[in-house]
Amino acid sequence: KGAVRNLTKGMCTDWAGYGLQINAIAPGYFKTELNRALVDDAEFSAWIERRTPAGRWGDVEELVGAAIFLASDASSYVNGQTLYVDGGMGATL
Repeated sequence: KGAVRNLTKGMCTDWAGYGLQINAIAPGYFKTELNRALVDDAEFSAWIERRTPAGRWGDVEELVGAAIFLASDASSYVNGQTLYVDGGMGATL
């Protein structure tokens, strides 16, 4: 996620002067069909639940608000930012 953060900041520096907004969403652990095996792994799921301050996996629908915010006029002066949607996991690292 550090690479995404740095790429976002660098692209913002290069492109903001042309009227472009460059932001990113950095998701934490979300339940999807692609990672069903991890979700169903009791040991791994317990680790996620202990490690994440929210105490659970994220639901994909919880990413929608971040995407809508960044796509809306409400974020017109937001640039070069990475929005972490991770249940607080990033705060513990």
